Amino acid sequence: MDDEKPVTEQVMETMTTAVEATKDAAVTAVKKVKKAAKKVAKKVAPKKASKKKAKKAAKKTSKKAAKKSAKKAAKKTAKKSAKKAPKSKKKAKKAKR
Repeated sequence: MDDEKPVTEQVMETMTTAVEATKDAAVTAVKKVKKAAKKVAKKVAPKKASKKKAKKAAKKTSKKAAKKSAKKAAKKTAKKSAKKAPKSKKKAKKAKR
């Protein structure tokens, strides 16, 4: 301790130093914890599993889209055939005359 400095000033310096050291220690601890958490997350949930899920979801959506497009195509062909039928009947009547 310095005899030339007042006691309060010495206490303040000591407290400031302690606070700074504690803050630095906390920051490094948080960094280490984050790093460890990332490692654990990689081990617990590997990327391969998420890729498989994504592939399954993509297959499902593509199947649904294919079904929808097939239904639309079926509706269009049904409409076209419905329109063509009356014309062919008219032609048949003319041919009979």
